[in-house]
Amino acid sequence: MKRLPIGISDFRELVKGNYVYVDKTKYIYELVSSSKYVFLSRPRRFGKSLLLSTIRYIYEGKRDLFKGLYIEDKWDWEERYPVIKIDFSVDIREGKKIYERIKEELELNYARYEIEMDKEKDIPGNFKKLIIELNKKYKKQVVVLIDEYDKPILDLIEDKKQAEEVRRILKEFYSVLKGMDEYIRFVLVTGVSKFAKVSLFSGLNQLEDISLDKRYGDICGYTQEELENYFKEYLEGVNIEEVKEWYNGYNFLANKVYNPFDVLLYLRKKEIRNYWYETGRTEFLFKIIKQRNFELPYLHKRYYTSEILEKFDIEYISIEALMFQTGYLTIKEEYKYENEEVLYSLDYPNKEVRKSFNSEILFYITGDYQVDKTTLISLAFKKENIEEIRKQIEIFISTISYEVLKNEYVYAAAIYGLVYATGYNVVIEDNTSKGRIDLTIVVDKRVVYVIEFKVLEREEEKGKALKQIKEKEYYRKYLNYEKIYLVGIEFDKVNKNLVNFEYEVIRKGT
Repeated sequence: MKRLPIGISDFRELVKGNYVYVDKTKYIYELVSSSKYVFLSRPRRFGKSLLLSTIRYIYEGKRDLFKGLYIEDKWDWEERYPVIKIDFSVDIREGKKIYERIKEELELNYARYEIEMDKEKDIPGNFKKLIIELNKKYKKQVVVLIDEYDKPILDLIEDKKQAEEVRRILKEFYSVLKGMDEYIRFVLVTGVSKFAKVSLFSGLNQLEDISLDKRYGDICGYTQEELENYFKEYLEGVNIEEVKEWYNGYNFLANKVYNPFDVLLYLRKKEIRNYWYETGRTEFLFKIIKQRNFELPYLHKRYYTSEILEKFDIEYISIEALMFQTGYLTIKEEYKYENEEVLYSLDYPNKEVRKSFNSEILFYITGDYQVDKTTLISLAFKKENIEEIRKQIEIFISTISYEVLKNEYVYAAAIYGLVYATGYNVVIEDNTSKGRIDLTIVVDKRVVYVIEFKVLEREEEKGKALKQIKEKEYYRKYLNYEKIYLVGIEFDKVNKNLVNFEYEVIRKGT
């Protein structure tokens, strides 16, 4: 039985070590045969490093590693090319450290090809020199592979000044690639986010983005067919539908795929549990959400163009785009209208990510994962125990830091995180024709809760929340349900405690 390739990102080690390799060389062959400058965005732990490693060994002509794979009898193995591999996957805690990191990577490449760096040249100058010298030495065009190109910026994204400085340095570094066509055979840049080309890849307009190209939607990750074919021996006694519900669901416009690292951990341990914290957890995302006072995207029945999903920069950080690029959201459905514009709806890819995200939101709001409180409030909503709902919300809010509770939106986000982990259909900022409901909780096909939050400055303001629900008729969009609970929840602005909790019930036909 072949070994599970958990954490293996070097293709040669994977093959020589008798690990399972899911053959992606068909996509690679089509890519390198038709493109020259390529960009690919995928969430963390999705196999990007292994993809780059595989491409490296193909261009280096290591035919013995590709026996039995799709590409073996299609590639000209006599044609060998020098490969520059730049890896930015280490942590950068200070902006000035980026110089050291780039220099280290260049030194490794210079040493591997036994070429001397020029101490008089700056970093971009030595990058350009390396490309030209390799072309001269081997009389072949050069392949450039850049892994996690964006990580140095994302590591410092909270500190705008440092992030901008790192971006400037990287921009100078990457700009070397423009105007080098005669020396370059192929370039692949990978990362998690897609920074605007104008800010980071200035002038490199020929960089082809294949992140949402249907031809390469399965180039990283495992499809259901691949999982059942390549890992058949590991699936004995496994409930496939349960595994699919928990770990499948990422959609890059081809088949739905698994995050490889997640599902491999499951196959090793055979335990359905949340592996996201060991794999794709993206701390900078939650720090940004915290900076935005826990502003969360309104996901349901909202549509996005591909340009919006890819719009990301230091000056403009879209939470939706960031959640999509980091893997917390994926494309749920694709819509094509008469004008040929394609729109996408988003949702969590699977049960694991949904629970992970909302557990993490709770942690950042309260400093605790609140597992027991999630269970208790879930039962209260299901049993329609209004007094218990009030009690659990009061207890929960009391655990949140005083500094965090700034406005109605933070209260709504906190309760959203607490309840969403239950699996109910929870909608924050739920649109109606007369305004937005702070929070809607659909428990089942019978019961729905329409909730409005208010932060009060004076005692006499009590009752505003429930009054707003009734005056704006927020409940009308849910009149097909048997029971609609209209719930007004109000907090004291100074003391940050619950001061009013009132509700009314609308029954079908009334």
